[in-house]
Amino acid sequence: MTDPAAPLPFGALRPGETTVAPPETPDAGVFFLGRIRTPWAEPSDCPKGGDRETGPECRIELDPRWAPLLEGVAEKPRLLILYWMHRARRDLATQRRRGEGPVRGTFALRSPMRPNPIAASEVALVRIEGATLIVRGLDCVDGTPVLDIKPA
Repeated sequence: MTDPAAPLPFGALRPGETTVAPPETPDAGVFFLGRIRTPWAEPSDCPKGGDRETGPECRIELDPRWAPLLEGVAEKPRLLILYWMHRARRDLATQRRRGEGPVRGTFALRSPMRPNPIAASEVALVRIEGATLIVRGLDCVDGTPVLDIKPA
């Protein structure tokens, strides 16, 4: 018999959750600008929300071709990082927040499990090393693709 309090494997459906079939082909494409390097290997290891003050330093390693786009970024103490939650399910229609509480529609939650698994974090810029940003405040797994960087 399984323990009802035991955590489910990442991506497993919780009681009451439902799925929907995504479209067969995408409507648009994006360029991954680089990868995020964090201390977290598994989604379950990630903190809920990042800590811009005392969280670990994380690296946003951009492809060197994008280095010119960083001109002036050092003057911005806070940045908005958009990233692609590449390990997230894309078919959940309803979910339970961390397995607790009522079932809600995906658009009523900040869960990474969504049709387009785009996430955003406001981070504190610590420093820039070439085409790499050192920041605090991320909450994603190591290797997460970067979609965009904007002043916060």
